[in-house]
Amino acid sequence: MDTQIYFVIFEDDPFTQHPFMNFLAHIFLSGDDPQIKIGNFMADGIRGQDYLAYPEGIKKGILLHRAIDTFTDEHPVFRRSTKRLHTEFHHYSGVIVDVFYDHFLAKNWKIYHAENLKTYAQSFYNLLEENYDILTPKVQHLLPIMIKYDWLASYASVDGISAILSQMDSRTQYKSGMTMAGAALLRHYDEFETDFTEFFADLQIMCRQKLNDPST
Repeated sequence: MDTQIYFVIFEDDPFTQHPFMNFLAHIFLSGDDPQIKIGNFMADGIRGQDYLAYPEGIKKGILLHRAIDTFTDEHPVFRRSTKRLHTEFHHYSGVIVDVFYDHFLAKNWKIYHAENLKTYAQSFYNLLEENYDILTPKVQHLLPIMIKYDWLASYASVDGISAILSQMDSRTQYKSGMTMAGAALLRHYDEFETDFTEFFADLQIMCRQKLNDPST
C-alpha cells in the first residue's frame, strides 16, 4: 500500500482528532446485530450517560465497546505486549498495540470469519451509510474517507499498519515516535502475533458472554 494515501486523507480532513485505532476488532466482536455494530464502532465519541439517548441496540454496542476497552487494559497478555514497547514509546504503547492487534485480526481473518474481509468491510460501510442519520457528527465526517481508502481492509498489510501509525504520529506532532512502530512490529512480529492469538481468544469469550446476557 502507498503510505502517502494516509497523508492525503488527513491533509484536507479537519477531523484530525478521531482515534484511528482498533476499529476492526470492535466491529467483529459485535456479532451479527447491525445496531450493536454501529454502537460499538462510534462509542469513543459518546461520553458518560449520553449513550442513554440512543436505541437499545446502539446502547448495547456502546456498553460493549466500553467493556472491551476495560477488559483489554487489564488483561495480562495485552500488558505483556505493551511492556515490549514501553522503553521506546512510553504511554503510547497501548495505542500502538491496539493497531498491531487489528493487523493480526485482519491478517488471520479467515480463521475468525467465513466472509472475505473486503466483502465484510464493504458490508459495514454500507451499514453506516444506511444509518447515516444516527451516526455522531464526527463519524459522519469520517465515513467517506474511511470508505474511499478502505481502512478496515488496510489493516491486513504491514505497510497499511505502518501508514496508520505514521499518520497518528503526525497528529502528535511527531512526539509519540509512532512512525517507528512498524519497525518494532517487524522486530517482534511472532511474539506480538502469539500475544494477539492468546488475548483475542479470551476477549471473544467475554464478548459472547456480554452479548448473551439479557441484563447487560
